[in-house]
Amino acid sequence: MADKDYTDAIALLKADHREVEALFEQFESAKGGKRKEDIARKICLELKIHTMIEEEIFYPAFRGRIEDDTLDEAYVEHDGAKVLVNDIEAGSADEDFYDAKVKVLSEEIKHHVHEEEAQKEGMFAQCRKTDVDLVALRDQMLARKQELMAQAKAGGLPAAKPAAVRLIPA
Repeated sequence: MADKDYTDAIALLKADHREVEALFEQFESAKGGKRKEDIARKICLELKIHTMIEEEIFYPAFRGRIEDDTLDEAYVEHDGAKVLVNDIEAGSADEDFYDAKVKVLSEEIKHHVHEEEAQKEGMFAQCRKTDVDLVALRDQMLARKQELMAQAKAGGLPAAKPAAVRLIPA
């Protein structure tokens, strides 16, 4: 199941980051509601799959091996993004705040990516210092990603469910 495009699990996650960054750029320059909605839905799908493989496979592999605070913050950052993903998926480009929600999601993702990819103290730098087999982890993550993509094509993924943050209804 190895993929030569991704040398290890971190390379896979970084490739996902670049893909979503490019989609946010496309959204920024898109004209017309239908085009914006299509791009926003692609962003949401990519983020849902990315967070699922991180939360199901990547993060648990490093619990107890890197700083707990780093992992805890990542889960909470994911939850903030999930709320916006759900709102964007349920909305349409002609609704108030649609573009603003996508913009704020973009900013949250930029912050999260920076936290993961920071050179010396970021999550990925910490992960590289452990004895976790990043190639085997890549293979697990790729298999799960392919499974989730197939599920999305067959009928969609369920709403993104926050796990760390307890949401209180308004």
